[in-house]
Amino acid sequence: MTSAYILAIDQGTTGSTAQLVDHELNVIASENVEFPNIFLQPGWVEHDSGEIWRSVEQCVSRALASAGIDAGQIEAIGITNQRETSLFWDTKSGEPLQNALVWQDRRTADRCDELKKAGHEDSIREKTGLVIDPYFSATKAEWMLRENPGALEKAEQGELLFGTIDSWLTWRLCGAHVTDTSNASRTMLFNIHSGEWDPELLDLFSIPAACLPRVEDSSKVYGHTSGIGFLPDGIPVAGLIGDQQGALFGQACFDPGMAKCTYGTGGFVLLNTGGKPVSSQHGMLTTVAWRLGGRLSYAIEGSAFVAGAAVQWLRDGLQIIDSASEIETLAGSVPSSEGVVFVPALVGLGAPHWRPDARGMISGITRGSTRAHIARATLDGIALQITEIVESMGRDFGAAVSELRVDGGAARNDFLVQLQADLLGLPCVRPVVLETTAMGSALLAGLAVGFWASMEEVASGWRESRRFSPDTSRAELAETRALWKKAVSVA
Repeated sequence: MTSAYILAIDQGTTGSTAQLVDHELNVIASENVEFPNIFLQPGWVEHDSGEIWRSVEQCVSRALASAGIDAGQIEAIGITNQRETSLFWDTKSGEPLQNALVWQDRRTADRCDELKKAGHEDSIREKTGLVIDPYFSATKAEWMLRENPGALEKAEQGELLFGTIDSWLTWRLCGAHVTDTSNASRTMLFNIHSGEWDPELLDLFSIPAACLPRVEDSSKVYGHTSGIGFLPDGIPVAGLIGDQQGALFGQACFDPGMAKCTYGTGGFVLLNTGGKPVSSQHGMLTTVAWRLGGRLSYAIEGSAFVAGAAVQWLRDGLQIIDSASEIETLAGSVPSSEGVVFVPALVGLGAPHWRPDARGMISGITRGSTRAHIARATLDGIALQITEIVESMGRDFGAAVSELRVDGGAARNDFLVQLQADLLGLPCVRPVVLETTAMGSALLAGLAVGFWASMEEVASGWRESRRFSPDTSRAELAETRALWKKAVSVA
């Protein structure tokens, strides 16, 4: 019997990854292709959608070749994506209106301030679970329609389509203009209680309903591949989910109270709250986790905008390390940062502070400070951001998190994960498969086509690689936390 596989496409901020998963949840092949970010001016971050599509084609082709697998063995395709990144494209030609605006883009910060001053904050928070911030898609879409002559009229006529990257890739793969509830919930246009686009928010941001994708479950056959060249026709496209919700699903955090942190470009913590949305009183977001069989599940989310990107900056900007992996050894070569503090607010501060105006800061430098102390302060800064988020979530949920499942590229860093466990005072658990974002979309696609029979079967296949238990007294870290709190207040 010929083996069958699920293809997961993980379209991220700096590259696209194709992952082939077998029935036992083994990753048979994983190939990444990077593409450039476009920085037109400070605070502006864009992507060329053509470069994104080419990266998807290349990583899928490479994954199939490296595994020696025929594309006809693919049972279904799941897509996960960088959520808030937004674009418009022409209905007939498929040509983009302009470059996509990336989730990190801050050009609409002034517009967000206007909305807050006009008193819209509470109503938007109630409907969407989100704070008003340039992070989300609504003001990006509004900006693109305003700044491109004739765009609004075309959108009103349905001649321009809007979407986050999941919508655009699905349209390219199978011609369906759809999104799932997890991605829709990140636009600031979606009512997370009704599960529909909100007419009042569409009016507020002047977004025509005619240009919006259909909102579907996260696990469903949306269409079949057709005419794309690098894959045969007829493969079901069957799973859609935002990257962080995908990681929550890929970590098998199916029960309320289970939490995960993904250390990628940013650091993203999600805590499953089950079928009831929990309103945060401590700077977290309420978001849709997924919708399966028409039933919504929710999560509390906290985002640190810069995590792995801080390490990239040390490598590419300051050039004090030659590779990202070097930071673990360098940071571990000193017992502490010796008072050096790095607040990695390179694109503002996310949860729980929500300060788009904040900027990165390195403080406490003395004549004795070395690049090792800066490296240690960088890892401290990443872990301290996540600590603030997890502790805030526990207060919102009404119960402390019992363990944190960790994933993403930086979770390979033993020093960072142990530091995280020490700061939180709870176990951090690393799975066998670290690319859980892609795994989540694969699982959802497989469930849709019967590749896996149930979520219970999926949960039984999740495997732990290593458990990091706290081994440093939190009292010993009190000074580090105090210096961090002081630095954040002035960043």
